[in-house]
This record gives sequence, structure tokens and C-alpha cells, in this order.
Amino acid sequence: MSKRKFRTFDDVQIEHYRKHPAELKSYLRVALEEYQKDGDEKAFLSALSVAAQVHGGFSQLSKETGLNRENLYRALSERADPRLSTIMRVLNTLGFSLKIA
Repeated sequence: MSKRKFRTFDDVQIEHYRKHPAELKSYLRVALEEYQKDGDEKAFLSALSVAAQVHGGFSQLSKETGLNRENLYRALSERADPRLSTIMRVLNTLGFSLKIA
């Protein structure tokens, strides 16, 4: 009897945003708004991590940003305290930007 392989929530989320890229932008926007309201940096970094995986993964993002893959992975983890320059490079590479409204 073989074991059934279950997809993780992250797998489902990444698959969804690959099919609906416009919703990824909304997801990042809401995560940033929540960070601005309550300081939930982990949620914003998690959203950026999902965006990186939707974009092609950390290896692809590393090639495009010129940043080390392992450092990118750590910078977007929930325990991270990344530099603003790293966040800006990731956002720009993914086609997003921060704006003051």
C-alpha cells in the first residue's frame, strides 16, 4: 500500500498565484498594509517568499537579483530581519515597488 502524498498549504498557495498573477499583487499589497498597521513583518516577508516561489523560485530570483540564494531564503524567512536594500531588489525583480501614498 503506497502512502498518499498531500500538498502543503504553501504548494496550494503557489499554484493558485501562478494561475492568478493579478491576485499576487493584491496579496502583497494587503500584507504590506497589515505590516504598516500592526508591524506584522513576518506576514509581509512570507508574502514576499510566496511571490519569489511563484516567480520561479529562489534560484531564479538569485540569478536575477545577483543575491546569494541561501541569503535570499534566509532574508525572506519568518525569523529574518532583512536590509531594506534586499527587500527593494526583490520587489523590483518581481515587478513590484513600494510607494508613498
